[in-house]
Formats: sequence, C-alpha cells, structure tokens
Amino acid sequence: MQVLKLWLVHFYKKRSNMKYHSVFDIIGPIMVGPSSSHTAGAVRIGNLARRVFGDVPLKVDITLYGSFSKTYKGHGTDVALIAGVLGFDTFDRRIPSSLVIAKDKGIDVNFYFSDEETRHPNTARLKLANAFKQSELVGVSIGGGKVEIEEVDGFKLENIVFNDSLLLILHKDKYGMIERVSNILASWKINISYMQVSRKEKGLTSLMLIKTDEDVKEFLIEEIRSLKDIYNVIFLNI
Repeated sequence: MQVLKLWLVHFYKKRSNMKYHSVFDIIGPIMVGPSSSHTAGAVRIGNLARRVFGDVPLKVDITLYGSFSKTYKGHGTDVALIAGVLGFDTFDRRIPSSLVIAKDKGIDVNFYFSDEETRHPNTARLKLANAFKQSELVGVSIGGGKVEIEEVDGFKLENIVFNDSLLLILHKDKYGMIERVSNILASWKINISYMQVSRKEKGLTSLMLIKTDEDVKEFLIEEIRSLKDIYNVIFLNI
C-alpha cells in the first residue's frame, strides 16, 4: 500500500501542469468500471447532454470518434453514455443495462462511428430530440472521470473542463447583455471565475458561458431567465 501511495504522489507531481487538482482526479470517481475515461467520463458526457436538453429524449443519436469508436464495446462506453442520458450517476449499478432500460422507455438509440480526426481521441457527439425540441453536445473524456465540453448546439467552446459550476445562457446578440447578467450575479455575491461569449452571426443568438465559484440557486436562474432577450438558461454542476 505504501508503494502505491508513493507511486501516486510521483505520478501526480509529474502531471502537475495538467488539468488535475488532486490524486483522485487521476484515479477517477466512484464508478461502475472498467475505465474512468471510457466509462465514468462517458456517463458524465451523457448526463451533461441530458441536462442541456432539459427533458427526457425520445431519440438519441451518438457519434463516436477515435478511441471511443474503436473500444466502446469493451470499455462499456455505449452503455455509459446512455446511462448518463438516463440520468444515472457513475456508480449506478444499472449502467450495464442502460440500453435495455432506454428501449423499455421507448427511446430510440443510434450509434455512429467516424474516422474524422478530433482534438482528443475520447470524443462523442450526442444529439437528443423529442417531438418538441432537439439539442446537441460534443464532449471529451480527458481521464480520471473528468470531461470537457467542446460544443453546445453548434456553439464552439474553448478550454471548458467541467469541474465547476457552469451557467449556459442563450440570448440575443446585442449590447448590454453581459452587464445585465453580471449585475444579477453580483447583487447576490456570486463571483464569476471565467466567462466566454460566442456567436454564430452578428445580431442573432449568442451563448454566454459563465463559471462561478458558488452554486447558482434556482431563483437566480429564473431571474436571469426573465430578462428581456434571454432565450434559455442552463445551470450545470456535477
């Protein structure tokens, strides 16, 4: 046991310049295996996609890239992604049965495989839909159960490692929107640690991404949602 502890300390120090905060980020979360990157990370990607969608989907289309597309069966990436879409946690014993459970719920699940080169080999694109709406998320499992979000509904995101509270705000692209949202958070002493704004075209829809040091309560989300020219507000935390 002592040898294992010494090895972990040495391993962690060597990677101190990477996106890890503790030894447990390397080992991974409490989970149903076999792999923290291909299984636990995949559960979290699926869970994020469900929460962005905000409802129970009737159809799920998943495209796997790189290592995910080559080893998904052996590492349980397919059942892990669907488990996340169903709202299961990384340690839920129902993960191996998630495809059967989804079928019983009437959810149409389809997997596709791409040879397209991606920034990271553990990449998945999830499209969720029902009769009323659809959404799309591209997630990357970077190891130890940690995930990055690369894209939401066509908006490209940069360097978003998902280990903090995160607000996604869809709004009209116009002046004053950042100030209005920031003022609401500041009035309740919510500190913004990071912000990113992206748009597809001037004057149309923009995506404001905000990392906060504190959880954002539901009443604050509703207050932001009630602002003029706000289309949707999604709060994510794991």
